[in-house]
Amino acid sequence: MNTQKAKRVTIADVSEASGMSKAAVSLILNNKPGTRLSVEATERVRAAAKELGYRPNAAAQSLRSGKTRTLGLISDQVTVTRFASGMITGILRAAEERGHTVLIAETFGKRDQLAEVIQQMAHRDVDGLILGFMDSRKHDLKIPATGLPTILVNGLDDSPCTAVLPNELDSGAHAVHRVLETGARSVALIGAHQNAENDPTSYPSITRRFTSLRNALQESNLEVLGEWVLEDWNPTDGYAATAQMLADGHKPDAVICANDRVAMGVFQALAEQGLVPGKDLSVLSFDDEIIASYLRPQLTSIRLPYEEMGALAVELLLDGKLDPVEHQVEMPLIERDSMKAR
Repeated sequence: MNTQKAKRVTIADVSEASGMSKAAVSLILNNKPGTRLSVEATERVRAAAKELGYRPNAAAQSLRSGKTRTLGLISDQVTVTRFASGMITGILRAAEERGHTVLIAETFGKRDQLAEVIQQMAHRDVDGLILGFMDSRKHDLKIPATGLPTILVNGLDDSPCTAVLPNELDSGAHAVHRVLETGARSVALIGAHQNAENDPTSYPSITRRFTSLRNALQESNLEVLGEWVLEDWNPTDGYAATAQMLADGHKPDAVICANDRVAMGVFQALAEQGLVPGKDLSVLSFDDEIIASYLRPQLTSIRLPYEEMGALAVELLLDGKLDPVEHQVEMPLIERDSMKAR
C-alpha cells in the first residue's frame, strides 16, 4: 500500500503550466490589486491552477499577514440542538465565501466553561470569536480580555458589545397585521412566558415580541379574548391553555402562539373539539421550527432568521464593524395552511 504524501502543487508549477512568470502568478492567485495583467492572462493562470489542484499555503499566508483566516464559534447549546442548526450553516457559508475556516466549540450550557473555551480559542490564534446562543437572553458572560474581536449572536451581555439579534421589535406587529388580513374580529394570545413577565430585561427577545404584539393589538380593532401566561413553551403547556380557553367558552377567530412548540399543543386541543386551523379559525406562531411544516395543517410561522444572523456576524467581524450596538435581522413570515382565507 502506497502511503507516500502527495507533492504540493506550487506557484512554480502553475507558472510552468500557464507560461507566466512566478511573480505574475503570485499576483493573480493572491488577488493583488492594480496588477495591470490582462484578463486572458488571469484566466490562463486560474485555469492552470484549477487543473493542477493548486491550494494556497495557509501557513505561509499566516506568517505574511499575521492572520490565520480562522474564526472561532463558541455556542452554549446551538451545536447539539436541531433548532438552531441554521446559525452554524450561515456562519460556515459566510466564512467560506470570505476564505475563512471555523473552529467550533460547545459549552453545553455550562457558563463557567465559557472563559476556558475562549482562552483555548485564543491559544489557537483565531482571528475573531462568535458567541452563539440557543435562547435569546441577556447574560453576564464575563468575557476574558484576549484582545480578540468578539460578536454575540442571539444574545446580549451586560457589558457593551456587538450583537446580532432577530428583529422582535416588529415581529408582533407583523403577526397582528397577518391576522387582520383574514378578517378576524377576535384573537387569543397563548404563551407569554412567566419568567419574561417577571424579569423582562433578562429576556429581551421574548419581551420585545410580546410588547410588539400588545402594542399592535391596542392599535387594532381586534377583541382580545384572553392572554394565557405559560411556565414554559412546550406542547403540553399550549394544550392545557387552549383546553382551558375552550372550556371557558372562548372561541376566537384567531390564536397567536408564542412559538411552534406551543402551537403544537394548541393544534391538539383544537382537534379534540373538532376545530381545524385554517378552516374554523386561524393559528399563527413564531420561530418556524421544523415541526411547523410537520403539523397538519401546516403551521404559518414567523421565522427566527438563524442562518442570516450567523452570516451577518461573520461579515461584521471580518469587516471590523465592531461598535457596541445591536444589529437587527428581519423575521420573515412563512405562509402555510393554518390561516383562514378572508
